[in-house]
Amino acid sequence: MNPVPPDSANAVGDGRPSWNEYFMAITDLVASRATCLRRKVGAVLVKDKRILCSGYNGAPSQIPHCIQTGCLREQLKVPSGEKHELCRGVHAEQNVIIQAAYHGIPVAGATLYCTTQPCSICAKMIINAGIKKVYFKEGYDDPLSLEMFAQAGVELIRLD
Repeated sequence: MNPVPPDSANAVGDGRPSWNEYFMAITDLVASRATCLRRKVGAVLVKDKRILCSGYNGAPSQIPHCIQTGCLREQLKVPSGEKHELCRGVHAEQNVIIQAAYHGIPVAGATLYCTTQPCSICAKMIINAGIKKVYFKEGYDDPLSLEMFAQAGVELIRLD
């Protein structure tokens, strides 16, 4: 994992945000749509400086959201990072890949911008989708995710 100062990647020097700053700022807006009560996460898939798709975390379409039903993980006292299957929500990274597939948008070779470091479940999907680079802001305690990204040659970069 290579920390990159936000102004160094694709900085234009004219007062505009760098491409990394621009896409990462969009992930914050996307995250504002999240319906998870524990953590709001946004993700944006980008290729050739063009946004392909976005996703946020929340229950599947046509299913009541946790903001309506309450958090199953809280009710069961499941700690963060454990037993991901005990959740109504779909992760932002999963949703952005699903949305791209639903709309027939190829994502191989794309870059993912995400508010939070992907978990190991999302890492598997990112790897198999052919996404080659992941930028994120907040860390997430999942060593298996880091190991799999390294083994698959997916670049994982934290933007401060």
